[in-house]
Amino acid sequence: MAAMAAIARQGAAASKGRMMMMYFARSVSTTKAAPITMKSADEQADPAPGIVATKEPNMKNFAIYRWDPDRGEKPYLKTYTINTNECGPMVLDALIKIKNEIDTGLTFRRSCREGICGSCAMNIAGSNGLACLTPIEPDPKSDTIISPLPHMYVIKDLVVDMTQFYSQYKSIEPWLKTKKPAPGGKEYLQTKKDRLKLDGMYECILCACCTTSCPSYWWNPDKYLGPAALLQAHRWIADSRDEYTKERLEALDDPFKLYRCHTIMNCAKACPKGLNPGMQIAGIKQKQVTSR
Repeated sequence: MAAMAAIARQGAAASKGRMMMMYFARSVSTTKAAPITMKSADEQADPAPGIVATKEPNMKNFAIYRWDPDRGEKPYLKTYTINTNECGPMVLDALIKIKNEIDTGLTFRRSCREGICGSCAMNIAGSNGLACLTPIEPDPKSDTIISPLPHMYVIKDLVVDMTQFYSQYKSIEPWLKTKKPAPGGKEYLQTKKDRLKLDGMYECILCACCTTSCPSYWWNPDKYLGPAALLQAHRWIADSRDEYTKERLEALDDPFKLYRCHTIMNCAKACPKGLNPGMQIAGIKQKQVTSR
């Protein structure tokens, strides 16, 4: 009896095994194979979740003009080396990193970081521009030389004295002048066509990049008003709402104030806003001739 029971158990086990094999075969035949995908080299190089990828350091030298009047030393260039992968893409980002992490005594102006205020104007790699809009030169072998705006008295490091520049700007009376009040106490209106005449002038942010790039201004800074002030002068001369056009033109009818412009056009090359002060100066000259 025991032998017959053992044979029965073996038969049941064999039958169960055959049923499992048949079920597995049906499952394999009816299941769709998953598509085989190939990963790119970049995808294969991606780190596992939770692991931060690190870039190779990009060490860059910045030779910066330094001068402190309180120390009695002559101006000099001091070189700072930073990893540009650890800061933003603009020269101003590099300057802020240097000031925050290496030399807190480094002095420069900056404010908006958006090319709106004009505070961070300086000479970068031989050209005037805004540090917040000038990209860092990517070549690590090329040192970037940063100095103050040329032909300006230096207060400290990259900060220059803007007193003369603003005095010349003030001299052209940069505000709307009228001989009678607006009707009904309302705003002075102008047509869209007249408003378009101010394009290319009102965008000036008074950063002084153009004026300090002008050789004529270098030679006659006390007499020649310079590109920025003259561009602003034309902005009000061309404004249809202003009623002192004749007086403004007469005030500029001077051998030095206006006519020291020799159309060298450094001003247009230096302007970070893409304006053309030389063309606006020519517009003033043309209006003077036609008004006589």
